[in-house]
Amino acid sequence: MHVVVTGALVEDGAILLVHRRPTKRAYPDVWDLPGGQVEAGESELQALAREMHEELGVHIVAESASRLDVVHDGSGDDAVHVGVWQIGEWVGSPTNRAPDEHDDIAWVKISELGGLPLVHGVLAAMVPALPEFEYAPRHSDITGCIQDDRGTKADCRACAGMDSSSDGVR
Repeated sequence: MHVVVTGALVEDGAILLVHRRPTKRAYPDVWDLPGGQVEAGESELQALAREMHEELGVHIVAESASRLDVVHDGSGDDAVHVGVWQIGEWVGSPTNRAPDEHDDIAWVKISELGGLPLVHGVLAAMVPALPEFEYAPRHSDITGCIQDDRGTKADCRACAGMDSSSDGVR
């Protein structure tokens, strides 16, 4: 299983998306939240900070990050576990620092997400309901996870047996 983390930077009713190059093997020619693979020994939050800096040149304020949900896609060796995070504060102005991965980045109004080809169509449904950093457990109908907004899983059938080093904030 591949463990991936993505970050939603939201500003003035718009969300920053990256357009995956048409030549990418996985999910070509679609819009996505910026992010990438969680490396061995990293928590999702550590990977999120690294990926946001590598891809966009921004430094996230870790305390402002809130895990929105988990998306599971594929099966077997191609299975992907995607931690979707909202980033409330960051330092720097996002620029495309990964042109080999993305051929464009854009601020997209949340109301316009439904008309775009997105990696996981479920993101369009998730993002408009961005929480105001409520610290309360919630249940995901998508994954069966019960988790708080810091990413602590109480029950996730799809994640059962995953290495605990990749399941959230440490």
